Amino acid sequence: MTQPWIEGRFEEGLVITTVEQAINWARQGSLWPLTFGLACCAIEMMATGAGRYDIDRFGAGAFRGTPRQADLMIVAGTVTFKMASRVRRLYEMMPDPKYVIAMGACTLGGGPYFEWGYHVVKGVDLIVPVDVYVPGCPPRPEALLEGLMRLQEKIASRKITKPPASGFEERLPLPQHTGYVDVPESALVFHHQKVKKGSA
Repeated sequence: MTQPWIEGRFEEGLVITTVEQAINWARQGSLWPLTFGLACCAIEMMATGAGRYDIDRFGAGAFRGTPRQADLMIVAGTVTFKMASRVRRLYEMMPDPKYVIAMGACTLGGGPYFEWGYHVVKGVDLIVPVDVYVPGCPPRPEALLEGLMRLQEKIASRKITKPPASGFEERLPLPQHTGYVDVPESALVFHHQKVKKGSA
């Protein structure tokens, strides 16, 4: 909306903005994702980059082969305890400002491995700070594009002069693998019923 005191003072086609808005506009239109996938969700991520869905339309098609040139990590797939330290190392190697999209049920909270998967991290946000969550098993390319648009909205509203409040990555410990998983009560009841049937 044009302010009345500005009207008529400048020539046609002149756009007035702030430095903050200009930098955010440039950042949201030039996201460089890291070439990085962990499991089946990575197939959907690759489909998003292909011709049919064309993530390039959103300025995010330049997948980089090194974290030093990337500013967006799309964690696509199951994060195991063995991979947790590698994911964290890749994140730490990315230059600031950097963003993370968690893609798929396994990445968000363990997915089908939530109850019995002793080897799976129950949410990638235990390892790296996540900006946008894209649910699904696996999420379709349209869902990833929607997540990318939500991230662009978040970048557009970012205050450059105000530093991030968390310091999350400095405090966040890596989850340690114990080798044990708590057996749910329902499974114990089922096991006892099965044993009773077998002995009868």
